[in-house]
Amino acid sequence: MTSVTVIGAGVAGLCVARTLLDRGATVTLIDRHATPGPHACSWWAGGMLAPYCEGESAEEPVLRLGAEAADWWQAHTDCVTRRGSLVVSPGRDKADLARFARLTTGHRAVAGPEISELEPDLGTRFNRGLFFETEAHLAPRAALAALRDSLAADGATFRQDEADPDALAAHGLTVDCRGFAARDSLPDLRGVKGEMLILSCPDVALSRPIRVLHPRVPIYVVPRGDGRFMLGATMVEGRAGRHVTARAMLELLSTAYALNPAFGEAEVVEIGVDSRPAFPDNLPRIRRDGTLIRANGLYRHGFLLAPALARMVADLILHDKRPEVSDEIAA
Repeated sequence: MTSVTVIGAGVAGLCVARTLLDRGATVTLIDRHATPGPHACSWWAGGMLAPYCEGESAEEPVLRLGAEAADWWQAHTDCVTRRGSLVVSPGRDKADLARFARLTTGHRAVAGPEISELEPDLGTRFNRGLFFETEAHLAPRAALAALRDSLAADGATFRQDEADPDALAAHGLTVDCRGFAARDSLPDLRGVKGEMLILSCPDVALSRPIRVLHPRVPIYVVPRGDGRFMLGATMVEGRAGRHVTARAMLELLSTAYALNPAFGEAEVVEIGVDSRPAFPDNLPRIRRDGTLIRANGLYRHGFLLAPALARMVADLILHDKRPEVSDEIAA
């Protein structure tokens, strides 16, 4: 039986561990923290399983590999909602919506009455939009907890400890999934700052993620249930500071207010800032050096691409199959 140590219990490490365990490997998962929490980039994710929407700015593999995500998460958790994604823009930004439509697939155009039918609390504020009917979303924190619990129940071993990937690899197969914390070992890894808010607004009900086209970056609102919403997210090159910027706060809240003025009375219950690990082309990498495998660079596509990343890590370990996202020959 193959034994593997996985370092990092964020979304990448948990998915790798789950996939290896499903294929019969013995898995030990090491993380500095006992449970998922705000220390992890994946804690602050939007949780949108929306590969077609990502086609507007992402490389082709994101759409293709991301198409695996909703089924994988639904098979391993009960946290997935399949109600599609809705993209809207203010009336003055017709060109932005046309551009988004041209660069993406898997959608159909919707006009004001259908937008109101899909999301009554948007009212008549938007005359046109795009509905990506087959997309999905999940609750990231619940999904992380469910995955960790299922791993523990099915025999994975968890250790709370600082881990040295090279020292562990000297004693057996090791997968380093530490995200931005692995930057000292991956010189081409960079941090992309993300800023997001959690709002409490019981007066608004939304049933699916809403993307609002913004001059700088599309901003999304994702329902979390119980009147809570994830509002995000900026993308700023460079390592994250400790606090959200004033401009990000203004842009995020202004977008929410444009969706429904009731958001003006919302309570800001959480503010998140993180560094998303990314390589120069914003695609993940799997790199092998003997018994040490580094899987990293999920950028802002953590929940969308982690299942495919995990599949490729397992194929490499169990079948010596070179990963699609490898940029070197596996040892």
